[in-house]
Amino acid sequence: MSKTETAIKATYFSIIGNTLLALIKGITGYFGNSYAMIADAIESTADIFSSFLVLFGIKYSNKPADENHPYGHGRAEPLITFIVVGFLITSATIIAYESIQNINTPHELPKPFTLIVLGAIILWKEFSFQTVMKKSKETKSSALETDAWHHRSDAITSVAAFIGISVALYFGKGYEAADDWAALLASVFILYNCYKIFRPALGEIMDEHLYHELEAEIIKIGGTIPNMKGIEKCFIRKAGMKYHVDLHIIVDGTKSVKEGHDIAHVLKDTLRAEINELGHVLIHVEPDFESIYR
Repeated sequence: MSKTETAIKATYFSIIGNTLLALIKGITGYFGNSYAMIADAIESTADIFSSFLVLFGIKYSNKPADENHPYGHGRAEPLITFIVVGFLITSATIIAYESIQNINTPHELPKPFTLIVLGAIILWKEFSFQTVMKKSKETKSSALETDAWHHRSDAITSVAAFIGISVALYFGKGYEAADDWAALLASVFILYNCYKIFRPALGEIMDEHLYHELEAEIIKIGGTIPNMKGIEKCFIRKAGMKYHVDLHIIVDGTKSVKEGHDIAHVLKDTLRAEINELGHVLIHVEPDFESIYR
């Protein structure tokens, strides 16, 4: 199975799971007098739409290169991530606003059965986070990583709701608002997760050099190429699931242009054979001046 297919299947997993959970949370929250669960349902509903955006981003970013996009369409992934973060910020804001409104409004205690439902949801969402995060690392997809963090933020809001409802039920009358305080706290966690999702995507758009392990691997492979004296510069930028690499290699200054060209091609072919995630590999050949003037 290709990385694109793996990412798409993981996204469908998220869409189906979030749809079912949004319904379960909404129904449980309504009949169980729990605004924290209704807030949870709001976030899951937002997650459904964001997962569809992630699906679109993954499919579009893996379109082949064309005349107008010689480096492919990989930058669509972080752009979709920005939109998804906007969804999360909006849902967090709505949850916070409604929580503050409900804190000041007298209402009934939550029903005990909501804790059972929440316990099951927390376990499922953490499982979903681990599953989708594993797939995001396999595919190197920033959009899929965003989807994984949605599951984690959902688990956090459910934990907050569980604590709030437990406090309300344990202390009884006068503590009904504990449920709403939990929803308010959950909105803060969601905003924090927004930053964790947004920051790497911004780095990808800005061509920030964050891929030191890959750089070390490229330099190591370069050391195995015959007649190559080393790598002077190694610049890496990510677009979607691919890494584009610009290299300056050093060869014996007495070699012909064709010999330097051939060495560069051997390096490019070797890198692509050993590192599947590489996209464009551009190699500039630098002469070793010491060998010229020796």
